[in-house]
Amino acid sequence: MKFSCEKTLLQTAVTISSRAVAAKSSIPALEGILFQAGPAGLTVSGYNMNIGIRTVLEAEITENGALVLPARLTGEIIRRLPDDVVLFSSDDNLNVTLICGDASYNIAALSADDYPELPEVEDQYSVTLPQSTLRSMISETSFAVSTDEVRPIHTGSLFEIEDSTLTVVSVDGFRLALRREKLEQEQSNAFRFVAPGTALNEVEKICQDTDDPAVITLGNRHLLFEAGPTQLICRRLEGDFLDYKAAIPRKNPISLTADTRALMNSIDRVSVVINDKQKSPVRCLFGDGQVTFSARTAVGDAKDVCRLTGDGGNLEIGFNNRYLLDALKYAPAEAVKVELNTSISPCIITPTEGDETFLYMVLPVRLKNN
Repeated sequence: MKFSCEKTLLQTAVTISSRAVAAKSSIPALEGILFQAGPAGLTVSGYNMNIGIRTVLEAEITENGALVLPARLTGEIIRRLPDDVVLFSSDDNLNVTLICGDASYNIAALSADDYPELPEVEDQYSVTLPQSTLRSMISETSFAVSTDEVRPIHTGSLFEIEDSTLTVVSVDGFRLALRREKLEQEQSNAFRFVAPGTALNEVEKICQDTDDPAVITLGNRHLLFEAGPTQLICRRLEGDFLDYKAAIPRKNPISLTADTRALMNSIDRVSVVINDKQKSPVRCLFGDGQVTFSARTAVGDAKDVCRLTGDGGNLEIGFNNRYLLDALKYAPAEAVKVELNTSISPCIITPTEGDETFLYMVLPVRLKNN
């Protein structure tokens, strides 16, 4: 196997594929990166039996072949190479030589025959959207993915394609995050699937802030995410996802609008007295044209007032400060509408106008009497 390519291209490919490399595995090859040189170019892959990432880069290939190199060592070597062309060659005994500028390394490789093949994804359904859109939809919902393995289905996000609209939903039992976007291409089929949160975190990283297409392909048991020269393959999560449409209360008598940043700043100020040891809900008193936030712990008391539009009828309700801040932090709008009902009903956060492209629901915390 012999090829040459720019160091920056090789480093990027190794960095991307390394995210799917197993830290420890009973199969030693899975702790490495698979290099395949052939007519299609140079393919670099990482796989941990749950997530597989492979990317193709431009290289001048003079001898086809495949081998596996230890991921951590290879990454450290390439990162330290000078910015020049890397000359890569191996012999029949799987001894690899890397030369770049005045630097050279000799390392031992493993046979590619020991590397499990990444799953093939049958094209049942597929959807195409801009990489920037997919990236933002994942970013603005993934914070609400559950980490509780008691309900494995909720450790992923629901993707629902219906009426040429893509909806992404995440829930963790305390909050719900929803993002919705119209698709540019007409979708004749309606379908849904749940993608693991760990895989979506990697999809967010491989997507660029560009209008270049990202393609999601649904197979029988696996999902394929494609962004430019990079593919990510993961297993679908199976089970009954929350019926989110029934779970979101929409007939709320109280509707208020406020500046998103102003709400965040007020909650952040009273959160100073709250920490992991001194846990306490943020007490919210929604009045006419304002909301008063307060918190009390053994550390001290804090209070702040935020102006808003509307009358909250002096409704007093408590929330986990972090859950409320997360919803506002990821809301893609300068102003939001806040819907409320009772002190034990969820808070609904949506756009103030236009299409409802996002919705965040935060469940309240029961307040103790002063």
